Amino acid sequence: MSYFSKIIIVTGAGKGIGRCIAKTYAAEGAKVIVAEKKESAGTRTAAEIKSAGHEALFVKCDVSKPEDIIQLVDITIEKYRQIDIVINNAGVSRWKSPYELSVDEWDEILNTNLRSMFLLSREAALHMKGRGGSIVNIASTRAFMSEPDTEAYAASKGGIVALTHALAASFAADNIQVNCISPGWIETGDYLKLRETDHKQHFAQRVGKPEDIARACLFLTAPENNFVSGINLTIDGGMTHKMIYEPD
Repeated sequence: MSYFSKIIIVTGAGKGIGRCIAKTYAAEGAKVIVAEKKESAGTRTAAEIKSAGHEALFVKCDVSKPEDIIQLVDITIEKYRQIDIVINNAGVSRWKSPYELSVDEWDEILNTNLRSMFLLSREAALHMKGRGGSIVNIASTRAFMSEPDTEAYAASKGGIVALTHALAASFAADNIQVNCISPGWIETGDYLKLRETDHKQHFAQRVGKPEDIARACLFLTAPENNFVSGINLTIDGGMTHKMIYEPD
């Protein structure tokens, strides 16, 4: 698969999974728009890509603000005249009792994690029509399993899965594929500090890495894989299928 000269927007590209996705596409020859709320993180990612001899453009973007999303697309089109791929990765989390979670906190999470993906997908699709494109939404295994005090985050991630197949249906006539990925435990900190018991929770016998998600994005957005649309791809090392019993 080749991404030479493809124009790709990655949101939340300043750190973690988003940063890895942006750098992975750049290494494959794509021109990457690094969309990030925190300027220091976004400029760092863009600088790392450029120092490796690839092309990147940092655009400051708070995806919870519709005007920022419109500006992100406008800047991309002004610079490159097209959009080929969007990776909707940006998101926030907040663990708080449902008895205490405020309406503003609920809205912050849903607007950042879910509404933003609809808005950016729609704005980008307007420029993909007639030539095709691909959108990947990053959800979470939290869409299907929960811990206490995760209501807003779980709702946003579950919504992403549903939004994905709805958009896939709506954009199908325009040759735009929409898929999502639900990562499990993806370690974005010091991997060497993980314990053996952390790795043993997975069928794969290891905790995930950002590269696992980046490679999946490459697969889902490859033109030759355009028969794949509307799916949710769980990448969790088998963790969500592992039977767990409390010790006697």
